[in-house]
Amino acid sequence: MSLLVTGSVGIDTVQTPYGINEDCIGGSAVYFSMAGEFFTDVKFVGVIGDDCPFDLTALFHDKEVDLAGLEVRTGSKTFRWCGTYEGDMNEARTDTVNLNVLAEQPPAVPESFRNCEFVFLANTAPSLQIKLLDQLESSSFVAADTMNHWIMTAKADLRELLSRIDMLILNDGEAKLLTNQQNLVSAAKSILDMGPRFVVIKKGEHGSMLNSVEGDTFLLPAYPTSVVIDPTGAGDSFAGGMMGHLSQLGTVDIISLHNAMVYGTVMASFTIGDFSIHGIKTATREMIDERFDRLHKITQF
Repeated sequence: MSLLVTGSVGIDTVQTPYGINEDCIGGSAVYFSMAGEFFTDVKFVGVIGDDCPFDLTALFHDKEVDLAGLEVRTGSKTFRWCGTYEGDMNEARTDTVNLNVLAEQPPAVPESFRNCEFVFLANTAPSLQIKLLDQLESSSFVAADTMNHWIMTAKADLRELLSRIDMLILNDGEAKLLTNQQNLVSAAKSILDMGPRFVVIKKGEHGSMLNSVEGDTFLLPAYPTSVVIDPTGAGDSFAGGMMGHLSQLGTVDIISLHNAMVYGTVMASFTIGDFSIHGIKTATREMIDERFDRLHKITQF
């Protein structure tokens, strides 16, 4: 089935204990698409300014990614983010952020994209996520991401969005901030009470947790990786792997969600292995399946 992603394309500068990578390609839609296309065709909706130095057509030329929804907006500037990771690198410190084109109207969803069965609303302002959702004709399963900035500044819009989606994916700090709960099980229940059928809470090096309105809980460790060079985009790659697998299957149930989380975890493990998209670009389907099998084996008892 078809999978649509709408999110950012960014110019990132990232510093970690392994060095600094300046003016590299980033953005939630880019990482998501790099992961999701291993499983299904991805319909890409995003907007960049005419200053964008990256050729996305070349980047995705051998990928199953349809860029008909990419808008180059004359007179606008591309989203920029500069961040630093220190210590355990579980969370970035944002040094500077320039929303630029992301502070403007969202891009138009092409007519041919509007009936996609699976949709992922990557991290951006909840009001823009809602406007993008309003452009779609019908969807079987809609998931979304968010971040602490929107939780603090646009909570009303975020609550409206949560009433209209099937699954929310966020990290543990964001879950606690959104719900004012320090216990993640309680936080998950509070999020489910806001509308989604499922919530996935990412816990960095400690893995992830899935909860459903039916009372299901699934805990998964992170893939065992000895070197983490750059965590940027890991969450978006995780979402891309999850949604890509679900779209490939064309169904959503607890078993498919469990397997989707494993694939998401595997995709994130490639991303963190190098700066920008260089880690995930090295992945092959054979390597992905090998890591899936390994993670499956080490979580059995």
